[in-house]
Amino acid sequence: MNVYLVGGAVRDQLLDLPVTERDWVVVGATPEQMEAKGFRRLDRNFPVFAHPQTGEEYALARRETKVAGGHKGFHLYAGPEVGLEEDLRRRDLTINAMAEAEDGTLIDPFGGRADLDDGFLRHVSPAFVEDPLRLLRVARFAARFARWGFRIAHRTHTLMKRMVESGELEELSAERIWRETKRALAEDRPVRYFEVLHRCGALTCLLPELDRALGPAVGHQRLGAETDAIPLKILAAAGKLSAHPAVRYAALMRGLASIVAQAEGAGSGVIMQMAQRFRVERSYRELALMVDRYYAFFKEADSADADALLGGLEALDALRRRGRFAHYLTACQAVAVAEQWDPSDTLNRMQTVLAAVLAVDGEKLANQGLEGEGLADALRRMRVKAISAAAARSSCR
Repeated sequence: MNVYLVGGAVRDQLLDLPVTERDWVVVGATPEQMEAKGFRRLDRNFPVFAHPQTGEEYALARRETKVAGGHKGFHLYAGPEVGLEEDLRRRDLTINAMAEAEDGTLIDPFGGRADLDDGFLRHVSPAFVEDPLRLLRVARFAARFARWGFRIAHRTHTLMKRMVESGELEELSAERIWRETKRALAEDRPVRYFEVLHRCGALTCLLPELDRALGPAVGHQRLGAETDAIPLKILAAAGKLSAHPAVRYAALMRGLASIVAQAEGAGSGVIMQMAQRFRVERSYRELALMVDRYYAFFKEADSADADALLGGLEALDALRRRGRFAHYLTACQAVAVAEQWDPSDTLNRMQTVLAAVLAVDGEKLANQGLEGEGLADALRRMRVKAISAAAARSSCR
């Protein structure tokens, strides 16, 4: 029995990046032997086990045979005679198909180290085309490693286009697509994810509204140039302002909705369609709708009076859900940056106004015997007065 560190942990060590998760492959063992050593089986149909002390995942070396369409259409076999190289051969990219022996020796049968040094995302074998999910993974890795100039190898890009043409992307579930997209939104340069999918034709199937907004695709080696497409310009700005994927998603959706609104006059509709199509979680959908519907409120905040400012804060539920409101402000800031105007004064005004409203003591009014509509009216008057005073102080500085 031999144990090897594999995949992302080996890759990230070579890149001098923090290793957040370690996966292991065991060669020459059976499930019974693993369990006898105290490993806990995690999946009845998949030979992966949890280490009894560390909880890290140890998988038996396995081979995969394509037997049906889609990313689930594989027959898995894990026996003690399956070697390490055979296990590594089934992986997506050469940079993910390296292993490290227990003595620290690097095992690199497919040239992953050279591709790391040269900045290439390259498929391991022709079997790459058998799993449509790999296309999304390559796009996600392009987003992760964009800062180092990683690019997709020409033949890999050709295979990605072939996968699109085969129609196998249609076999992917909405949940799988959204899971990869959500992870891509958290990567270093999320714009690259959508650019890669656009260049290989995948957006036509996955996100046709965004595909139309981006226009005709160009050669994949031109990736990385500043985009003129509004949705990606806004996403790029959001990526620099926040690492939170929900903020980035809301910014992207605002850009897409603005394009659709110009063409069809119903921008918010596309946000709901996207959320329903990919079963996007409620928090992401709500933030995207808020940014789209209330961006005008943000943009006009400098000239709005106290009543309008309070009304906007109430509509955004900013007093109770301050974390979401902060995300809203950041996404709106990204839109403003893409539109090439400086939102600094607007952000300061919004934060000042919110602080003034939160400082109003509603309990004091209640203790004076006010209740019901009387209490609500008095509280609103006090909040409007506080906003006016805060705005006046701010303008005098």
